[in-house]
Amino acid sequence: QMQLVESGGGLAQPGGSLRLSCAASGFTFNIVSMSWARQAPGKGLEWVAGISRDSRDIYYADSVKGRFTISRDNAKNTVYLQMNSLKPEDTALYYCALGWGAQGRKGQGTQVTVSS
Repeated sequence: QMQLVESGGGLAQPGGSLRLSCAASGFTFNIVSMSWARQAPGKGLEWVAGISRDSRDIYYADSVKGRFTISRDNAKNTVYLQMNSLKPEDTALYYCALGWGAQGRKGQGTQVTVSS
């Protein structure tokens, strides 16, 4: 069955970095685009970044552009989100999602907290 498992979240200081991973299984990973989305406390779901199946097309939300990098390794069925220059407003539950946007099938999420 289709499964997405996020990991790599935790506590980071402002200006710090974290790298999230999402391990996919149960479907043909290398033919689908993937996204990262997040939900901050008391707010709606926000799309963060997306990557095409062959990594040729990559897009970011304005709020993370220049700080976050999405990538994927089709041999490992894994998509990554490298987060640098973290800000307190990046605090959220981060999900990887199938396809473009934030509405596709998602995993259980991994919590990122940015605080000094």
